[in-house]
Amino acid sequence: MYEKLTKIRQYLHSIPELSGKESATAEYLRAFLQSCNPDNLITELGGTGIAAVYNGPITGSRILLRCDMDALPVNEESNLPYSSAISGVSHKCGHDGHMAIMAGVANWLSENRPTSGSVVLLFQPAEETGKGAIRVLKDPQFQEILPDFVFALHNLPGFPIGSIILRTGIFASASRGMIIDLSGSSSHASEPHLGRSPAIATARIIQIFNDVPAFDGSMNRSAKITVTHVRIGKPAFGTSPGKGRLMATLRADNVEAMKTLSQWSENNAREIADSCDLDVQITRTEEFPVTENSVKAVDSVRTAAEHLGLEIYQPDNPFPWSEDFGHFTMSYPGALFGIGAGIHSPALHSPEYDFPDELITTGVDIFKRIIECYNIK
Repeated sequence: MYEKLTKIRQYLHSIPELSGKESATAEYLRAFLQSCNPDNLITELGGTGIAAVYNGPITGSRILLRCDMDALPVNEESNLPYSSAISGVSHKCGHDGHMAIMAGVANWLSENRPTSGSVVLLFQPAEETGKGAIRVLKDPQFQEILPDFVFALHNLPGFPIGSIILRTGIFASASRGMIIDLSGSSSHASEPHLGRSPAIATARIIQIFNDVPAFDGSMNRSAKITVTHVRIGKPAFGTSPGKGRLMATLRADNVEAMKTLSQWSENNAREIADSCDLDVQITRTEEFPVTENSVKAVDSVRTAAEHLGLEIYQPDNPFPWSEDFGHFTMSYPGALFGIGAGIHSPALHSPEYDFPDELITTGVDIFKRIIECYNIK
């Protein structure tokens, strides 16, 4: 089965699709899941999502296990025999591996139905944009599979391969994208004083965003702003620009810090724009809540990891990255946990990253133990 799941992972790696466009991925998974004989197979869930349901003969807890389906707008720079066939798109976050793990759980459940309750295997679209989880939760079809507990894993470079990373409480930070559009008026480059250029305002906003910890000492650890894109005018030497755009990502490891950081950044951007006689429009996008783990769910993962003899790491602080699984843990008790991808693994989202296939068996095994903890007596 390991060889079969490895082939599945590598095939999925070769056909990456961006968030919300996972149609080929979904069709491939639908055919595979159908062969695993679920009691119910829900398709087009929250867009391209799929849920495979396995029922036990008597009532009990309903456990939802989630994996993500989407890839990134990153060009593959690995000379792999199964490299991305789609230019500019690749699985550089390991979602291909997450899907292969869940395919392995489906294969196991086809022959090992829970003795009570039910298990839902959710293949979720659009995690990278923060839109997939909320679309699934709002889909009327989700009412058929309302869970009692929810679980998900994510591979984590920087930890020993196959280790388990656990944390009760907030596991991953909140984040949101901010788009700042500045509008003035263009002029001849020889007479910039006759126009209203956004150049100086943009530079000042970048500077103050880079100094974000200075505005509140309590946020030295918990909050940060990363400028991700800047554009001023168009490529030209004869024109002083009249428009500019700045994009940034705000991150905070608790709800109150995010509220404070958002208000602070918006207020400062507006004050700077006003001081430069510019109009400003601020848009929020790709909002991720914190992912907060429940005590009982974390204990279940810990028990499963200990049973398998896996090394366990428990970070003191939440991770600075975000996961839209936080929408699930806001509504249901659950846990997001990490599985180590290797100390020297390339970082997630880097062009060189490739999910380690040896993690597939470990991922399947820990989900099996979690299922048995709740549903097999």
